[in-house]
Order: sequence, then structure tokens, then C-alpha cells
Amino acid sequence: MMVTNDYITVNGSGSGGFGKTEEDYIKRHHKHDVHDHQCSSSLVKHIKAPVHLVWSLVRRFDQPQKYKPFVSRCIVQGDLQIGSVREVNVKSGLPATTSTERLELLDDEEHIFGMRIVGGDHRLKNYSSIVTVHPEIIDGRPGTLVIESFVVDVPDGNTKDETCYFVEALIKCNLKSLADVSEHLAVQDRTEPIDRI
Repeated sequence: MMVTNDYITVNGSGSGGFGKTEEDYIKRHHKHDVHDHQCSSSLVKHIKAPVHLVWSLVRRFDQPQKYKPFVSRCIVQGDLQIGSVREVNVKSGLPATTSTERLELLDDEEHIFGMRIVGGDHRLKNYSSIVTVHPEIIDGRPGTLVIESFVVDVPDGNTKDETCYFVEALIKCNLKSLADVSEHLAVQDRTEPIDRI
């Protein structure tokens, strides 16, 4: 387990560092079938913005670049629905230029998003992730708990720890950017504290 500022990361199936709420959400929504040659982890981020703002960004399979800093362009083939495929161009500086990804789950009522990488010029083979978005109160205002979990093959020449560390670093950047964009939108929205409503 690793805790840094407002991130909590747990590798594997254990959930030692999470609170009861996070553990319950992970058990309910973040189930991955992890094999011996794979690694898996769950990351938690608390965002000072209401769920509807955060979810409006997370659910946009067709526009991940709205908050993912490493995405420069995205093209979706066909209508936006389960099974849709997107071609993502990755900004320079990462060990990849493209990623082909399929939308696996999009639940607007439960706020659950799932995707799988199905191709690209990178080493993330059999990668799939689940993102869930949950309402919470932060400093008396509507906030959001975001949980992202993943499973991926460990590439030849790498360890499970190295692979998890790399993927977690990418996800942390994405979650920080999601928080920054969402919190900026929330300030523009001027959401009142709950006890004043």
C-alpha cells in the first residue's frame, strides 16, 4: 500500500489502506480476474467538485483529452456505445504513439466506466480499467470520490512492481488533471455548501 497526499494505492487484491467506504465500492465495482503474469491495482482520488461535473468528463469516451494530459487526439469509430472503439494519439515523451481502446461499460446511473486496450504501439497488453465516481462531502461542499482500478500483463523483462508503478504513475497524472479540470469547473459553477441549500 502507498499513500501520497490524497491518493491511496493498493496493489493486488488487498485493500489494507482504504476506508470502509472505498473498500465497499472496490469490492462491488472493481473486480478483475488477475492471472499470475499480470498486475492489478486500485487508486483513489478525492475531488472537490460535485459528481455531475466529474462524471461529465469521465464518461466522455470520445474525448479523453478533456482531462487526460497524455492524449493529443481521439477518433471514435461509429456511434458512442458499448463496444465502440477509439483510436488515441499519445503525446510525445511516452513509450507509445497510439492506443486502440474499446468501451466495455458505461453506466450513467451508477457512474461506472470501463475500457479495454485492444491494440497500439505500446507494452500495455490485456489492459483493462474500471473507473467509478461516487458522491461525498468535502469541507461541507459536494465532492466526488473517484476510484480507478486496472489489470495488465507484466511485459517480458519487467517485474509486477515496475509495471504497476508505471501504470499507477499515468493514472495519478490523469486523476490529478481530472481533479484540476473538475475543480475549475466547480468554481465556475459556484456550487453552494450543502448546509446552505
